[in-house]
Amino acid sequence: MENKRSKTKWLLGIIVLVLLIGGVLRWGVLQPYLIPSPSMEPGMAPGDHILVNRLAYRLWAPTRRDVVVFAFPKDLKRTFVKRVIAVEGETVELRDNKVFVNGDPIDEPYVKAGDYPPYGPEVVPEGKVFVLGDNRRESEDSREWGLLPKEYLLGKAWLVYYPFSRFRLIP
Repeated sequence: MENKRSKTKWLLGIIVLVLLIGGVLRWGVLQPYLIPSPSMEPGMAPGDHILVNRLAYRLWAPTRRDVVVFAFPKDLKRTFVKRVIAVEGETVELRDNKVFVNGDPIDEPYVKAGDYPPYGPEVVPEGKVFVLGDNRRESEDSREWGLLPKEYLLGKAWLVYYPFSRFRLIP
């Protein structure tokens, strides 16, 4: 009888530990977000659910091509998802439907084709990043509201987990 009680206590302890670790990961490290608009098409569509690593930018700096979730600079209660195009010290320019960083065109296989207006050149100052949506025609981004302060970054998008047919890692 005593052996059965100890096994039950041990099992309950394991269950509580798993739930506790899952809760810490869920609220501290990985957090789900919903893609509400077409600004990140074709890679992420409205209704896609993504997981975001909330520790990413506490541990290292954002780099070009990172897909980031951040507090919208004009309304900090809203969150946006965009791609980092240029980081501190880089010069960014949009012309001829291409993005140039430090004078060189960058390869962007993730961008939805379409025309978009020229921008820049602009040097990204310390503490900021330049972000764009992958669907440049349908994106409210750094072209409209300016460079993004790095302290507004909430995390790095990691995975599309729902709908299951779109399940994949985010490059």
